[in-house]
Amino acid sequence: MSAPDLPTEEERLEEELAEQARQNSGDWDSVAPGKAANFRVSFFRMIALLKPHWIGFSLVSLAGAVGVVLAVIAPKVLGEATNIIFEGVVSAALGGQFPASATQDQVVEALRAAGQGEIANMVAAMSNFQVGAGIDFDRLRGVIIAVMVIYVASALLSWVQGYVINVIMVRTMWQLREDVEAKLNRLPLSYFDKVQRGELISRVTNDIDNITQTMQQSLSGALTSVLTVVGVLVMMFSISWQLALVALVALPLMAVIFGIIGPKSQKAFKTQWRKVGRLNARVEESFSGHALVQVFGRDAASRAQFAEENEELFQASFKAQFLSGIIMPGMTFIGSLSYVGIAVLGGLMVASGNLRLGDVQAFIQYSQQFTQPLSELGGMAAVVQSGTASAERVFDLLDADEQQPDAPDAPAYVPGRGVIEFEHVKFSYDPEQPLISDLSFRVEPGQTVAIVGPTGAGKTTLVNLLMRFYELDGGRILLDGQDVASLTRDDVRTRTGMVLQDPWLFAGTIRENIRYGRQSATDDEIVDAATATRVDTFVHSLPDGYDTVLDEDASNVSAGEKQLITIARAFVAQPSVLILDEATSSVDTRTELLLQHAMAALRAGRTSFVIAHRLSTIRDADLILVMEHGDIVEKGTHDELIAREGAYWRLYRAQFEQAAADIDLEEALEAETSAVPVIAPDAGA
Repeated sequence: MSAPDLPTEEERLEEELAEQARQNSGDWDSVAPGKAANFRVSFFRMIALLKPHWIGFSLVSLAGAVGVVLAVIAPKVLGEATNIIFEGVVSAALGGQFPASATQDQVVEALRAAGQGEIANMVAAMSNFQVGAGIDFDRLRGVIIAVMVIYVASALLSWVQGYVINVIMVRTMWQLREDVEAKLNRLPLSYFDKVQRGELISRVTNDIDNITQTMQQSLSGALTSVLTVVGVLVMMFSISWQLALVALVALPLMAVIFGIIGPKSQKAFKTQWRKVGRLNARVEESFSGHALVQVFGRDAASRAQFAEENEELFQASFKAQFLSGIIMPGMTFIGSLSYVGIAVLGGLMVASGNLRLGDVQAFIQYSQQFTQPLSELGGMAAVVQSGTASAERVFDLLDADEQQPDAPDAPAYVPGRGVIEFEHVKFSYDPEQPLISDLSFRVEPGQTVAIVGPTGAGKTTLVNLLMRFYELDGGRILLDGQDVASLTRDDVRTRTGMVLQDPWLFAGTIRENIRYGRQSATDDEIVDAATATRVDTFVHSLPDGYDTVLDEDASNVSAGEKQLITIARAFVAQPSVLILDEATSSVDTRTELLLQHAMAALRAGRTSFVIAHRLSTIRDADLILVMEHGDIVEKGTHDELIAREGAYWRLYRAQFEQAAADIDLEEALEAETSAVPVIAPDAGA
C-alpha cells in the first residue's frame, strides 16, 4: 500500500484559505474543510481540556440525563390523559345501553354477542372502566399537572445543563487562551521566523473559537442526543415491540441517505469554501494593490479573473446547497412513511384491543423524537472533525520547542561602564549553512559602533545575538565582563534600547507609545525625549498634541513620524546600550541630519550600535565594522577605512558613484526637455 501523497504548498494554502473563510462566515451548519492528521489523539486531548472541571461536568451530565429521562417519560404520561378522556367518552356512550351496575366483563360479552367485536376489544383493554361514569376529571387533572411538572423540571434541568456547560466551556477556553499566550512568550524568535503571522493569528483566534463552538455544540448536544435515542428506544419497546420494529425500519433508509448524499455534500462544501477562500484572497489582493492594478492597466484582467472565480463559486455553492438541501426532505419523507406505518398498525392494534389509544399517541410522539437526535448526531460528526482539526493546530503551537529557560541561579547583573566583547562567536540559522564562524571584537564604553555590509552579511544577526534573541553555537558575548548567556534575558534586554527598521506602534496616544519604553517616565521626560528626537516638532501640529490617538496601523501619521516616535520611545527608556537598525531609513534627508546631531548628544555615555546602508549617516562613528559572510573583514574609523581602500572603500565609492550617476541622469533629462522647441497651438484650430 503506497503512502498518501503529501499536499502541495498551493493545496495547503487553499485549505487554510477555505478554513478561514468558513470560520469567519459564522455559518456552522455548512461545515467543511478541517481534517485532523491524527483525529483520535487530538480529539481525546481536546476532551482532556475539561479535566479540571470533571466534577462539575459529571454533575451537570447527570442533571442532563435526568432531564432527558423526564422528557422521554412525558409522552407516556400524556398518553394516559388521552386514555382517560377516550375511556370516559366511551363509558358515557355505553351508559344508555347498559345499567350502571354492569361490570366491564359483562359489557364486553354483551358487545361481542351483539356483533360489535372491535368495540368489545377496546373496552376490554380499558382500565378503571365503569359504565356511564364519563370522564374522570380528577384523574385527568392529576395527570395534566404531572405532565406539566415533568416538562418544567425537564426544561429546568436542560437549562441548568446548558448554562453550566457554557460556563465550563468559557473557563476552559479562557485557560486555553492563557496557555497559548504564555506559550507565545516562551517561544524563541526562530519560531516566529518560520511561521507566518497570519497563520499564527488564525490559530490563536479562529481555531480557538472553532474549538469553543465544537465543544459547546457537541458535548451537550451529543450527550442529550444519545440519551434521547436510548430512552426513546426503551419506551417504544415497552409500549409495543411490533410498532418499534416499524419505526426502526426507517434507520437503514436514513443511513442510505447519510451514506450516499452526506459525503457528496461534505465534498461539495469543501469545494465551496475553497472557492470562497480563493475569491476572498483575490478581492483582498485587488483592494490592497488597487493602485498598482490601475497603474499597469490590469482592470479588465482583474475583473475577468474575479468573474471566472465568482462563477466557479456560484457553481460550487449551488451544488453544495442542493445536496445538503435534499437531505432533510429525504429524512422527512422517510419519517412520514414511518409515521403512516405506525398510525395504520397502531390503529389496527387499538381496534383489536392490543393497545390503548393513548399508547399509540405516545408512540407517535416517540417516533418523531427518535429521528431528530439521529440527524443531530450525523451533523455533529462534521463539526467535531473540523473542531478537532483546529485543536490539532493549537496543540502543535503548544507543543513547539521553547527557548531555554533562564537558570534559576543566574547571577545578578552588575552595572558597569558598558564594555561589550565578542569572543570567538560562532552562529548559524541552519547548521548546513554557516553564517558567523569566528567573530571577535571589543567595544569600549560610550563608543558608537557602525555595522555595514551587503544584505545577508549578518549585521542584524549580530545585534540579535547581543539581545539573546538567539543562542550562540560557540564562543561568548560579554557585557561588562559578564557572559550574557548566564544572565537572565530580562537583565540583558531591559538595559538595551532597540529601534528597528520597521516601526511598530500600538493603538493609543502618542504619549502612551513613547512611555511604553519606560512606564515610570514622567510627562516632562517624555517631552524631553520627543524634543531631542524632533517628535515635538510635528506633535504640535496635531489637534490633540501628545494626546493624539493613533489608530491600529498608525495611519494618521506618516512613516517618518512613526519612526521618530519609536526612536523617542527607545530614548526615554534610558538604556545603557542603544541599537539602531536602519532607524533613519524612513525619514527625509534634512530630518535625518537633525537626528544625527540629536543622537550624538543622546548617545553620550552609552554604547551604541548602528546598522546602516547609507554610509553618510555613520561617518562620525567611533568604530565601523565591515561584515561579509558573517565575518568582520575590516574595522576602523571612516577615514582609516577610506585610506585603506578595502571593502568599506568599495561600498562607499559604489554608493556615491551611483548617487552621482543619478544626478547626471537627472541633469541630462532636464537639458533634453529644455532643448525641445515649444510649438504654439494654431490659433485657427
